[in-house]
Amino acid sequence: MGEYDVNYEASDKYSLGSRVFYKLREDILNGKYNENDELREAAVGEELGVSRTPVREAFRQLELEGLIRIVPNKGAYVTGISSSDVADIYEIRSLLEGLCARWATKKITKDAIEEMEETILLSEFHLKKGHYDQLTELDNRFHMQLYEACESKMLIHLLKDFHQYVQKERQKTLSGRERSSAAVAEHKSIMEAIRDGNAELAQRLANEHVCNAYKNMVKCGLSEDKFESLKNFQTQVGVAGSTNL
Repeated sequence: MGEYDVNYEASDKYSLGSRVFYKLREDILNGKYNENDELREAAVGEELGVSRTPVREAFRQLELEGLIRIVPNKGAYVTGISSSDVADIYEIRSLLEGLCARWATKKITKDAIEEMEETILLSEFHLKKGHYDQLTELDNRFHMQLYEACESKMLIHLLKDFHQYVQKERQKTLSGRERSSAAVAEHKSIMEAIRDGNAELAQRLANEHVCNAYKNMVKCGLSEDKFESLKNFQTQVGVAGSTNL
């Protein structure tokens, strides 16, 4: 049945339908399904080893997130994340990650700072070696460490969801040395500002980091439909951004 078993270690924390939802969401965001692909209840149920009922529940959750559309009497079709959605996500993330860094400055523990420092040291090592797969994993680790450091379950939940929504695009744009090098340097600056207790600087640097990541996506070929909107947004909040893409 594959590596993922939605029935494995069932608990009261998630219903079976929720576990099917998370699996399908991961597959959609990772590009297993293309836009307008039809998802059939029977086929999904057979693949995951569940009945149609939890699949139907998962479809409703996916529709609420805008990842599929359900057409009455026809079926469920993948909508996924469009380039316009990505631009929206990055504009929202730039604000939320800035807030996260500000709060983390006030709440982060010594152990958490040491973990972030270790992640950055490992990132610098793998950058020198050109190990871009490892750099992508370490990039994810740094952001998860930053999110957890703010100690706000609401903000952590939002940021983790937004981070996952653009995972496929991020993997593409972190595969080159230029952006990887800039991202590691930006992570280090954010960590140092948090470590030094400079909440205002940490917020600004985290905001700039997300904006720079989006600009790099546009440079790598993402549709520029909403890039002008993000530039206007940066001007409004006073973010100059970096020219090192």
